[in-house]
Amino acid sequence: MLLAETLDTGIVHGELAQIVESVFGTMLSLEAHESATPWQAGDHRVSAMVRLTSGWNGAVLMECDRDQACRFTARFLQMDKPEAVDELVRDVLGELANMIGGNLKCVLKGGMKLSMPSVVEESGSPDGHVHHRLSFQTEDGPFGVIVITECVS
Repeated sequence: MLLAETLDTGIVHGELAQIVESVFGTMLSLEAHESATPWQAGDHRVSAMVRLTSGWNGAVLMECDRDQACRFTARFLQMDKPEAVDELVRDVLGELANMIGGNLKCVLKGGMKLSMPSVVEESGSPDGHVHHRLSFQTEDGPFGVIVITECVS
């Protein structure tokens, strides 16, 4: 069994950043640029996640604060900003994570499988080894994308 620290997922940092920027540009008409300022997940964040499985197990998480989740939803659906995180907001964030994960799956080898998205409001850290942690900046503020991994024996 490989140690998580030496696990080669095949994910190229630049490809992941390009996928995120493309999804945000296409689906939200919002320029997202990778930022050198680390994404700081606060106590009021929302995390959307899709799991990837094949020769290794892991997940792609997209995190933002609750207000930003509402702004992303307004852009995605071209509507007024929801007042709070609700089922509609969770659906939009899940779809964004699904698009990021689906595009990532397409560039990976080995017949990766992608789960249905899940969305939670949380304050803890994701379980697993953080393999990639990217921060992005938009005119609406920052958000983060994290790839966590665990080994398959």
